[in-house]
Amino acid sequence: MAFSRRKAMLACALGLTTLPVWAQDYPNRTITMVIPYSAGGPTDAMARMLATAIRPVLGQTMIVENKAGGGSNIGAEYVARAQPDGYTLMLGTSAPLAINQYLYANLKYDPLKSFAPVIQVGYLPNVLLVNPSVPVKNARELIAYTKANPGKVSFASSGSGASSHLAGVMFNLQTGTDILHVPYKGTGPALNDLLGGQVQVAFTDVLSALPFLEAGKLRALAVTSAKRSRALPDVPTLDEQGVKGFDASVFFGVVAPAGTPKPVIAKLNAAFLKVLEDPEIKARLQKQGLEAPAQHTPEALAAYAQAEANKWRAVIKASGAKAD
Repeated sequence: MAFSRRKAMLACALGLTTLPVWAQDYPNRTITMVIPYSAGGPTDAMARMLATAIRPVLGQTMIVENKAGGGSNIGAEYVARAQPDGYTLMLGTSAPLAINQYLYANLKYDPLKSFAPVIQVGYLPNVLLVNPSVPVKNARELIAYTKANPGKVSFASSGSGASSHLAGVMFNLQTGTDILHVPYKGTGPALNDLLGGQVQVAFTDVLSALPFLEAGKLRALAVTSAKRSRALPDVPTLDEQGVKGFDASVFFGVVAPAGTPKPVIAKLNAAFLKVLEDPEIKARLQKQGLEAPAQHTPEALAAYAQAEANKWRAVIKASGAKAD
């Protein structure tokens, strides 16, 4: 009886008395982390690494389930409708967590209201690339070259509405250039045509760009983040080259369905933070080009997603961009 009374007093002190029993001993079964993209991509690889590393921290298995399609909306909608019990999570990107609401009509979830933020894993800058045949060495020269050759410079993207497209739209808006957009169905086809010279410019993520830069097959003019990339420390930002305030990166965040109890969110946040602070995991993420966020709290992810939504809403409205 005394033990039960002490347990009740402890639960009261921790604010757990209003929680269902399952939440008080969370987690006690397998957790599913949904990836709204196909297997084999960078988000999938990141999720599997985190899921493996978090098992000894939480004491439970975390499995990765791919639910691709709809520009990441199918997986995001699935998680938004899941039970808010902490056993269904999503590792999402800028698309489902901030941007898609402005690109797709009749979205069946609200990126900012349908999810409970857990933690921002990091962000991945894009790189402004050119085919080596283009006679420019930096962003300033590209701007001048484009304006001197109207209609002759085009940029490839992995698809309409993708970050590689929106980065190019933002670049045109902020520099007064008119580089023609050529959408492809994926990063691979876009980079293939950039390598072949069918298009002259591309904005793509650091991870995809690295092999071609190391082989000397493409030239990097700038990174699109506010700070230089640790993976490409010698490549200046666009801000450094006069395109002030330019910041176009893809962020990665773990979320749960809205309504998930705060103590469950707090436990997940602490577990993911421990994993992200592991030196081996940090080194592996850095090798993939990922940059660490300023803060790892749920509130920081919510604020970051809101700021990204506001930024891209203005860009999309100005450009009229729509998803495929």
